Amino acid sequence: MSQESFSKLWKMIGLRYTSHPWHGIPIGPDAPRKVTAFIEVIPSDTVKYEVDKQSGYLKIDRPQKFSNIVPALYGFIPQTYCKAQVAEFCMQATGRANIVGDDDPLDICVLTEREVTHGNIIVNATPIGGFRMIDGGEADDKIIAVLTKDEVYGQWHDISELPASIINRLRHYFLTYKQLPGEPINCEITHVYGREEALEVIRRSQADYNEAYGDLEGVLSATLSEAFHFSRRQQDILSGL
Repeated sequence: MSQESFSKLWKMIGLRYTSHPWHGIPIGPDAPRKVTAFIEVIPSDTVKYEVDKQSGYLKIDRPQKFSNIVPALYGFIPQTYCKAQVAEFCMQATGRANIVGDDDPLDICVLTEREVTHGNIIVNATPIGGFRMIDGGEADDKIIAVLTKDEVYGQWHDISELPASIINRLRHYFLTYKQLPGEPINCEITHVYGREEALEVIRRSQADYNEAYGDLEGVLSATLSEAFHFSRRQQDILSGL
């Protein structure tokens, strides 16, 4: 089967079936300056949803433990992965050792003045900074972004321009949303970094993704090609009987 045939096949698959949010949705042509974000949780949700990595469907991770709610649209950047390069950048910035990636796509919070009524959507976002978060020895960066062309938040280009109250609200959520009463906090935010550093984290997460999954389409194409040629051989055998 020719490359042109494979391209047509992938296009038809995309029209017929829903793409996996992590692997099938493009990060966007202008990444990392502007990215596609898949939103799993919104501020009105009373349970925390996350994408099931195997099926691509949203699943309930857990009910929110307390009355605090996620203060922004929350999800991840498709075709990113927090592994060796993200962990290395975290160790360089903190001077610590033995930090590993959390094996998840890169998390993102998207600020907007508009009320969004449900998750399981994709939005265009402009990164303006992030939190360097370490959770149980794992690099768990949170990219902070604004909804592209948002009438209010769209005027801010770097996290340093945000009101301190917004940063503190986001920080409080991420430090406490997993905590049970009486238990110590097992995660920390070591730095609040600006736009340029956020772009570097995204670039590294793209590199980690490409290292782990970059040839995914090529592997699937090879598998389809083998199946096609096997079917042709079977037909030739049957036709010769």
